[in-house]
Amino acid sequence: MTLFGSLPDLTTFEFNVVDNMFSLTVATMGAAALFFFFGRTLVAPKYRPALMVSGLVVAIACYHYFMIRLSWQGAYKFGEDSFTATGKGFNDFYRYADWILTVPLLMVELIAVMSLAKGLARPLLIKLVVAAALMIGLGYPGEVTNDWKTLVLFGVLSTVPFLYILYVLWVELGKAIATQPEAVQTLLSLARIVIVVTWMFYPIAYAIRGDSLPGAIPGIVPEKSGLGVVGTQVGYAIADITAKAGFGLLIFFIARTKSELLTEEERAEQVKAAGVMV
Repeated sequence: MTLFGSLPDLTTFEFNVVDNMFSLTVATMGAAALFFFFGRTLVAPKYRPALMVSGLVVAIACYHYFMIRLSWQGAYKFGEDSFTATGKGFNDFYRYADWILTVPLLMVELIAVMSLAKGLARPLLIKLVVAAALMIGLGYPGEVTNDWKTLVLFGVLSTVPFLYILYVLWVELGKAIATQPEAVQTLLSLARIVIVVTWMFYPIAYAIRGDSLPGAIPGIVPEKSGLGVVGTQVGYAIADITAKAGFGLLIFFIARTKSELLTEEERAEQVKAAGVMV
């Protein structure tokens, strides 16, 4: 959907589906932030940075979804039997502002909880963070266009760093996962799968924006219908909840499991180094 483009009329049901989904997302992200920030005391000091990053990710998302919902409510007004555009426009840039910050941080979470040696962690982190930022940056021009060719072009371009991320996660990071305690290898593998599966929601939502593209998708999304805008916004929200709050929970369980596997000597050393009680 265009940043400030024309919006289709929506039924009361269509408007409320999106509005309620935004409300649910704000609540979920806010609750997750509190859990991760306060729950960091339940893991060993060396894994607490991962939970702090998890909390930061959902806190940023909570703020942006609050702003997205305000913009959504300002973009529509209720008429006789439907919601019509007010002309103020719907500022969807909040979502990209969120992604450009949080998507690279998701990669930081994963590397931080693995607690790899600096010589191994730093190159992996640089590759994943840069590729994630490129993926989001290249997708934005396609998000705000009214031209199908531009949408497809930048959709393809943003797919290139995404494929590179998959390569790093499955090939390079896969070797590092094999060195992790057996009890957390399954959780780490699941975390990779969650990243891929949830990120697949984004191109689907990206492609069904029939509300602002001339011709829309013949036979699938009618031009200027509410289906495109509703499907896009609901799809993005579901993907964000899973990719941020859901992924963060996996990071917590990984950190918790690894903390329980520490020996008394290792735990004592960490407490001494952190200067706090675990």
